[in-house]
Amino acid sequence: MSIKNKPKMYLHKTDPAEAAPVKRSYDADFKPSEDYRESMPDIMDAVDSEQGSAVPIQQVGVSNFRLPLTVQAVDGKLLTLEASITGSVSLEANLKGINMSRIMRSFYELKEEVFTIDTVRTVLDLFREKVESFDARIIIRFNYPIMQPSLRSGLEGYQYYKCAFEGRLSKSGVFERLIHFDFVYSSACPCSAELAEHARDLREAYSIPHSQRSKARVFVKLAEGESLSIEDLQKHLAEALKTETQVMVKREDEQAFAELNGAYIKFVEDAARLVYEQLASDSRIADFQVACSHLESLHSHDAVSVICKGVPGGFIADFSDFDSLVC
Repeated sequence: MSIKNKPKMYLHKTDPAEAAPVKRSYDADFKPSEDYRESMPDIMDAVDSEQGSAVPIQQVGVSNFRLPLTVQAVDGKLLTLEASITGSVSLEANLKGINMSRIMRSFYELKEEVFTIDTVRTVLDLFREKVESFDARIIIRFNYPIMQPSLRSGLEGYQYYKCAFEGRLSKSGVFERLIHFDFVYSSACPCSAELAEHARDLREAYSIPHSQRSKARVFVKLAEGESLSIEDLQKHLAEALKTETQVMVKREDEQAFAELNGAYIKFVEDAARLVYEQLASDSRIADFQVACSHLESLHSHDAVSVICKGVPGGFIADFSDFDSLVC
């Protein structure tokens, strides 16, 4: 095919002697003036750009926006953690959309702050001010390290916990503070333990009860004016479940862990009620939901349970994302 018969191209040459129809270049030295910025089109000014039904949207925003945030541990040490942020606001029916970069800029205005669950309120106020919204919501997800001593050897290592700070600010000004917390533990089956002892007693058959890695996920709503640390939540779960998975292990620690599992055998129903007992005893926690999953080594399915405090109009046991509890 001759050059003249080739289909026209726009970004590339079809004739070595001629330039491409569309010039492609980037001017690294160009600096926009204020007048230039003012001349740039803003899609929000268009009167015919909305598509679909003219109805309100309950949440619109950004997800998985990453930022290093500084938090303070209970011992006073400052920790810089990588955070994944979801920020959303409500959108009225008469508005096209929001400037999503304003949500991100709200965090950068506070990037030097030490973040707490209460800092979320400041960010939410900035959200609503910048995007002219009624409702606003933030979830800040991060992995929080706590030093865990071994059971008997004297070693220690960092256990990392999946956590989140969540803040919700309604158009009426009601502010809710929530903490999400994941706790991984071992669960040994009481039924299997009894059957193993039966086999040993009656037939001298050595057998091992089945146990498995398990996870409890708690959502707690803080009471007005109260504060609760990640360390506080970790202590509640460790006291309730006893058999947290270990970081640093020597032979004496492995033996201790086997004994610990034997001392605290539990069904998934037990796990939910044990965590309930701990959280319900803390007056700083206004409401909570607990979801547990035992990743059964006996079955090809998991055993799960969900429980809530039972506050009228509060959390309900509607958790169903059990796949996210695989650990």
